Amino acid sequence: MITQNQVRDLIGCQLVGSDDQKIGKVGQIFLDDQTGKPEWATVNTGFFGSSESFVPLADADVRGDAVQVPYTKDQIKDAPNVDVDNGGHLSQSEERNLYQHYGRSYSEQSSDSGLPGSGTGRTSGRDTSGTATGAGHDTSGPNTDDAMTRSEEQLHAGKETVTAGKARLRKWVETEEQNVSVPVKKEKARLETEPITDANRGSALDGPAISEEEHEVTLTEERPVVAKEAVPVERVRLTKDSEEHDEQISEEVRKERIEAEGDVDSGTGRTRR
Repeated sequence: MITQNQVRDLIGCQLVGSDDQKIGKVGQIFLDDQTGKPEWATVNTGFFGSSESFVPLADADVRGDAVQVPYTKDQIKDAPNVDVDNGGHLSQSEERNLYQHYGRSYSEQSSDSGLPGSGTGRTSGRDTSGTATGAGHDTSGPNTDDAMTRSEEQLHAGKETVTAGKARLRKWVETEEQNVSVPVKKEKARLETEPITDANRGSALDGPAISEEEHEVTLTEERPVVAKEAVPVERVRLTKDSEEHDEQISEEVRKERIEAEGDVDSGTGRTRR
């Protein structure tokens, strides 16, 4: 048996017939005026849920995310059309016709079960989304609870590393003129004469008195010689340094605002958050 605690969970559930055939989504739940227990459910049937049919919840059973009733899809689709008044109540004649369609007995006496036979046969008032009278309801979406959640976007700033540029080492060869001073020696011949003395008289008189002769002297000179060798002079490498600074970023964020309108306690007034 469906209980009051399960009412909210039933809205939007899949209704399954006795042959396990899916019938449609549960739209509204009607409660008994006397006991407050769930008595009727509406289900959207037809093409694209174009019509709404009433189904008794007396023998309904919740199975996972679905509600199963002991009726076929055709039986539910053929149920009498009911136009619920502004108070959210079924008239006695409407309720009687529905129970007769589903083969159930009907009585106008109250009972503690919320079912006909000894009950009034009238359902409780309901809000526009099919929940019990007195509870809040959402007019623009599915029901949640009696409070509205206000949400807002929060800005979270992070960092990512991207390529900003590249640096490289490149080596090439240049040729330059270099001057070096090298001292060199060069021999030159110089003519010297000396008189005949007792010291050199013997050498002077050695040989014929009159003759022809030649004396030759080899002259030398130094010339610069150039040699090159490659030698390492220094090591060069690229290193990276990090500089830290602050950058200002801006982005739009959305915030939900809530205000109270209508018949609100004057002590509260119209509030905006």
